[in-house]
Amino acid sequence: MAQATARHILVDSEAKCEELKKAIEGGQDFAEVAKQHSSCPSGRNGGDLGSFGPGQMVPEFDKVVFSGDLNTVIGPVKTQFGYHLLEVTSRS
Repeated sequence: MAQATARHILVDSEAKCEELKKAIEGGQDFAEVAKQHSSCPSGRNGGDLGSFGPGQMVPEFDKVVFSGDLNTVIGPVKTQFGYHLLEVTSRS
């Protein structure tokens, strides 16, 4: 079964998500931005979600995680929880 590891940042608006994406693309560290801004408990771990398989996350997440580019900041991705920036760190 496929597995992936990823990290994310969860915020409440698309505008905030875009702002943070620009900051990361401009050189800020993803993990530090997650610690400072993510409303998900994973934020304190730099947004790290660990390893998971298809169907363990919401469908919008799965679509990106199992098809998006590795080590690239993807988003905003809207889910029932808010807006996410995602970075897929590995996939097998």
